[in-house]
Amino acid sequence: MKINIKKKLKSAGSTIKEMGSINKKSLKNGSYSMAVTAIVIAVLVVVNLIVGQIPEKYTQVDVSTQKLYTISDETVSYLKNLDTDITIYHIVQSGNEDSILEKMLTKYKEESKHITVEKKDPVLYPNFTSQYTSDDVSDNSLIVVAGDKSKVINYSDLYETQVDYTTYQTNTTGFDGEGQIDSAISYVTSENLPVIYTLEGHEELELNSSLTDSLEKANYDVQSLNLLTQDAVPEDTGCLLIAAPQKDLSEEEAQKIITYMEAGGKVMIFTEYTGTDMPNLKSVLENYGVTTGDGVIMEGDTGHYIMQRPYYIIPTIDSSDITSDIKSNNRYVLAPISQPVKTLSDYRDTLEITPLLSTSDKAYTKKDVQNMSTYEKEDGDEEGSFQVGVSVTEQVDDDNTTQLVYFGCASLLDEATDQQVSGGNTDLVLAALGWMCENDAPVIDVTSKSLTMSYLTVPQFDAAYWSIIVCGVIPVAFLLIGTVIWFKRRKQ
Repeated sequence: MKINIKKKLKSAGSTIKEMGSINKKSLKNGSYSMAVTAIVIAVLVVVNLIVGQIPEKYTQVDVSTQKLYTISDETVSYLKNLDTDITIYHIVQSGNEDSILEKMLTKYKEESKHITVEKKDPVLYPNFTSQYTSDDVSDNSLIVVAGDKSKVINYSDLYETQVDYTTYQTNTTGFDGEGQIDSAISYVTSENLPVIYTLEGHEELELNSSLTDSLEKANYDVQSLNLLTQDAVPEDTGCLLIAAPQKDLSEEEAQKIITYMEAGGKVMIFTEYTGTDMPNLKSVLENYGVTTGDGVIMEGDTGHYIMQRPYYIIPTIDSSDITSDIKSNNRYVLAPISQPVKTLSDYRDTLEITPLLSTSDKAYTKKDVQNMSTYEKEDGDEEGSFQVGVSVTEQVDDDNTTQLVYFGCASLLDEATDQQVSGGNTDLVLAALGWMCENDAPVIDVTSKSLTMSYLTVPQFDAAYWSIIVCGVIPVAFLLIGTVIWFKRRKQ
């Protein structure tokens, strides 16, 4: 058998050429695939870098019920008009950051070029907070700084708590981060803040913690004042607050207050039933056309009192500059153990007296409260509609106006009473102070965001209806469709 070597060599050469061609083609295809892969990876990297630079407000959606990670339109508008550089120091040890607070701070930084947020680890910077406060500063507290002004926001102030008296446990009920930060920014960017002096020396009521916190948040400077040791009401007084004294003022103190008011002063007075006459305090009120009536008001209309106690009055909120927001938002005020506020029959025509809170026309007064044997109306009880609160204004000159707000109910300052109307009493007091005091600091009305758990309750009928749909109708429908398709395919 002869073997054709030339033919074999030729065939082998041809095979080698084919293999070389295939290898070149494979190499070419592989290089192309690698190039495409590299381009895709490069594009993805670039896109990722670009997306990373887009603000979170465009890339993330807040789906929380209370919009915990979103700031309000009021705050956004305020930040847009901000023209002062502000630094917010987030005092927190690395790894202990509050996620809600962090996201909110990011929102603030994104909405204004004038806001800078910096983290300060107290472990790395142990003496940093001492520049702004001598108090201990806990993790996740904030220090808001603008120039030489600063304000510390303690972490405990960012969250609202409430005691569950069934278990005596303290539960976190709300997040007030936005409101506190807005307040701090307003404080450090404002030059003149109003001073509220609270009169002391007559066993006055102490302002409850909820009210004082609200005053601080609204950037009021609250100080005490003893007129027995002062020659006059201080010139920097934004408002003089007299909180239900148990003893009468001296004639000298009363005259100092009248002198202050006659020059365009602002005064807020609360009184409560004590069983004793206070002629000097009354002289201040009577100088502005109003006085305290005798006894305690009982409400005869069941729609105007609660807890089956006719002295737990829910007064009608009258229309005025002070009450407009409260009235429009359908808020309530609770005024237990109220004294009637009466307008004098004869007062000077320069006074403008406006009712703020009123009873129904079925109300009546019990004058001898200590010996009262029944809540029911008796012979001798004065009947009619009574005022519980009034405002008085008098134009002194072109630049000054005297303003007086008088409530015949000290319980408006009681925290437990205030909680029964969801803070309506505090809102009324703040509205009255805002009406009287000139505050350069803008007030951004931002409510706290609830953290209480809400449950979805499905009515029994709806539950049965959807059970039939999900467990019956839908499976049967799919079974029928499958059967029809099976028959069609079988015929084919």
